[in-house]
Amino acid sequence: MPSGVVDAETARGATPGLKLIREIADKLGISDEYLEYYGKHTAKLRLELLAAAEPNRQGKLILVTAITPTHLGEGKTVVSIGLAQALERSGKKAIATLREPSLGPVFGLKGGATGGGRSQVLPSENINLHFNGDFHAITAAHNLLAAMIDSHIHHSNSLRIDVDSIFWPRTIDMNDRALRHVIVGLGGKVNGPPRQTGFVITAASELMAILALANSRQDLRRRLGEIVIGFDLDGGVLRAKDLEATGAMMVLLNEAIMPNLVQTTEHTPAIVHAGPFANIAHGTSSVLAQKMALQLADYAVNETGFGADLGAEKYFDVVMPSSGLKPSAAVLIASARALIEQGAGLDGGGRSDTAALRAGFSNLARHMDNMRKFGVPLVVAVNRFATDKRQHIDLIQDFCRVSGVESAVSDAFEKGGEGSLELAEKVVSAAAAAEPERVQPLYPPEMGIEQKVEKVAKEIYGGAGVYFETAARKAIRKFSELGFGHLPVCMAKTQSSFSDNPKLTGAPQGWTMTVTDAHLAAGAGFIVVIAGNMLLMPGLGKLPQAVKMSVDDAGCIIGLR
Repeated sequence: MPSGVVDAETARGATPGLKLIREIADKLGISDEYLEYYGKHTAKLRLELLAAAEPNRQGKLILVTAITPTHLGEGKTVVSIGLAQALERSGKKAIATLREPSLGPVFGLKGGATGGGRSQVLPSENINLHFNGDFHAITAAHNLLAAMIDSHIHHSNSLRIDVDSIFWPRTIDMNDRALRHVIVGLGGKVNGPPRQTGFVITAASELMAILALANSRQDLRRRLGEIVIGFDLDGGVLRAKDLEATGAMMVLLNEAIMPNLVQTTEHTPAIVHAGPFANIAHGTSSVLAQKMALQLADYAVNETGFGADLGAEKYFDVVMPSSGLKPSAAVLIASARALIEQGAGLDGGGRSDTAALRAGFSNLARHMDNMRKFGVPLVVAVNRFATDKRQHIDLIQDFCRVSGVESAVSDAFEKGGEGSLELAEKVVSAAAAAEPERVQPLYPPEMGIEQKVEKVAKEIYGGAGVYFETAARKAIRKFSELGFGHLPVCMAKTQSSFSDNPKLTGAPQGWTMTVTDAHLAAGAGFIVVIAGNMLLMPGLGKLPQAVKMSVDDAGCIIGLR
């Protein structure tokens, strides 16, 4: 490993010196025949491992989620890694399953996404940047299909594609608002037919969701073929397999489908694979990564994105029915700073921190109630930051106690696994008491699409109702008529509020959610429903993280946090 990378890790508080990935594989009993090495410190896991893993082992899935976060996030990755490390310290075999970072947020608002302090996945530079080529493969496969659509129209259009009814966009793994709406084919007939289209960020690509939800190469091939790219001139469905694009996409995704094995700062195994955002997609690591972890370890600690109204809800309503994977326990992360932010805005400001914290408990309470609706045992992890007041931590735990929910303080950032030992103990106890038959989705598949949206809006978000704009209602009606009404809904909604308005804090009631559009993701197996002004292509801020990054003369990356 280049010395510059080690120095960068050490500078951010990570354990200096990585173990060879072969040593991490040895901890899990994985032989060389199931590893594809990508350097000394990362490897891909061949899918044949699923059939070769210990047949009688079936670990427990621990779902990690959070209350409504601040723009800085509430430490789900840090706590997930810390919990896995604590479980290992307790004598359990544990694996953290995490999403891959997207270059958009890395160079945009967030910076890196590999945890921090003594709870990171390593080598973090590799994981944050170009990680084993997975995002690039997904981007290439997505854009290949887009190119084949326009090429088919240019040469013959024997499928009679309606150029005004194509809804397969292009994609790029970068925040670039200028690409949201574009016109292609300008410059004359030789450049193809002019038409409107746009770009989504790679994390919002249906191919990202497909890769994350596929449970085998055969399933990946089936799902790719079922992608609906648009309609023909008679209003009929056109799929990727009609363009004979499936095989080529499989070629590009041939290695990307294999999960990636890495390690944490305490050398606990971690599988990092796929990266769908939770505010615009389903927001969790791949089903393959989770299944491998469950066959290799006693506990798979699986992070879901943003608040429990997004990542967790989508896990129970989208991922669980598709994969059959049921969590044995859920960890709901709360922090004093997020609760203060949720409470401070309820009366226009002016509250003390303590008063705002108390007011913010309404947000925590609703997230607790929502988790109970899915029937999963719950533990609250109070993620402690160095600047937190002891009084505030005590108040959060007192509120949990009164609410009948177990809680534990997590000091994973400062102390790693040692700082999450109490959390690990309570999670093990909760998982042991799990009743799998009680863990159920919020709605049945036979419920209509609009009714599913209303169910989520009312029971999870706390809304009074839903207003469907004409374009959304028309799209939903079309999808239902074509036989896709049984699919679950994947809400594209702001992560900053229960509502579709990021400025509404706490646990707002009596508001009406506005659905502006809906997209069919038939290969992934869900309907994307867009609430409010949610965008599938973010933009860079005035001062993005990109301006703080560089490489020194020794080849060491600086400014990547």
